[in-house]
Amino acid sequence: MHKFKLYRYFDITLSVIGLLVGGPILLVIFIIGFFDSRKPIFLQKRVGLYGQEFTLIKFRTMSIGTKSVATHMVDASSVTKFGAILRKTKLDELPQLINVLCGDMSFVGPRPCLFNQRELINERDKRGVFNVLPGITGLAQVSNIDMSDPVLLAKIDQEMINNLSVYFYFKYIIQTALGNGAGDKVNKI
Repeated sequence: MHKFKLYRYFDITLSVIGLLVGGPILLVIFIIGFFDSRKPIFLQKRVGLYGQEFTLIKFRTMSIGTKSVATHMVDASSVTKFGAILRKTKLDELPQLINVLCGDMSFVGPRPCLFNQRELINERDKRGVFNVLPGITGLAQVSNIDMSDPVLLAKIDQEMINNLSVYFYFKYIIQTALGNGAGDKVNKI
C-alpha cells in the first residue's frame, strides 16, 4: 500500500493547484448557485476509508428536499436547470478538491457511496475496496459504470485498485477532464 502514499502527494499538489486556479470559478458557481437554490453547497455523509464516515462537499444540482439516495434512483425532474449544467460539465465536483486536500478523498479511487447502499457496501467490503481512499474519478467513471450495478462496480473498483499505477492515476484524471464518463445517471421515469 506504500504506492498510495505517492498518490497522496499528487493529491495534495493537484488539489492546491486546482483550488488556487479554480477559485474564481468556484466563487462564480457559488453565486449563481445561491440564486438558483439559496443553498449552493451540498453536504452529504458518505462511506470513506475503512468504511468510516466523511462529509462529501459538492455544488447542489438537485432541488432542496430531494431524497438522499443513490443518483440513479432519483427522478430526473429533481435536477435544477443550473444543476443540469453543473452535472454535464462535472463542475459540481469541484468542491471535492477540499475533500482531497483534507485527506477524505483522492483524485483517483472508487466513488464514495451512501450508507444506505448496503449491497454495494457488502460487495466492496468483500473485495477490500474500503482499504483505499474514495476518489473523484476512476476506472468505473471513465467506463460509464455507475452505482446501479453494485456487483459490477465493486469488481471494477477492485480491478482499478489492484492495477493502479502513476500512469493510470493520471490517465483517469485526464480522461475525466476531457469529458470521458457520463457520471451517475438520474432516473428518467
